Amino acid sequence: MYSLGTCNLLGKFESRNTELIVTTYQASALLLFNYLDRLSYSETMTQLNLTDDDVVRLLHSLSCAKYKILNKEPNTKNISPTDHFEFNSKFTDKMRRIKIPLPPVDEKKKVIEDVDKDRRYAIDASIVRIIKSRKVLGHQQLVLECVEQLGRMFKPDFKAIKKRIEDLITRDYLERDKTNPNMFRYLA
Repeated sequence: MYSLGTCNLLGKFESRNTELIVTTYQASALLLFNYLDRLSYSETMTQLNLTDDDVVRLLHSLSCAKYKILNKEPNTKNISPTDHFEFNSKFTDKMRRIKIPLPPVDEKKKVIEDVDKDRRYAIDASIVRIIKSRKVLGHQQLVLECVEQLGRMFKPDFKAIKKRIEDLITRDYLERDKTNPNMFRYLA
């Protein structure tokens, strides 16, 4: 829940004071620099008691993104466990208030991968059910019945069905007919 909160901090920079609108975690990290001039990656992780991925996202948002509130050593775009961070007292910006967002978690990509995996299993199951009941079936008929069966759950892609058929052939669930390559035979 702490990751959903926001804080307004007053950043005292050499040029002028700037109001920083940050997440609770970012505020916690920035407040560490009130007491220490320089912090390592591991010290930050220990002080904040966060996971490796969270610390990388947090430090990246403060040192490598649009607003470089922290100076990073070495000055690269990637965060590594050997990096050290210092408060950037020379930070300047035209705005008096700036919002520093955390980079989004790649949960969307993971969800898409999980959905694709589930769909592959559903296509495999559908193909095996159809070919098992018919024993021998033509390619076009198999694809059409598969689309019809899966249409209640999702709209299957013809290329995905073809790919799954080829995979099932390599896994010895079905084989192409020797006389007619457009026919598939179930292997018991």
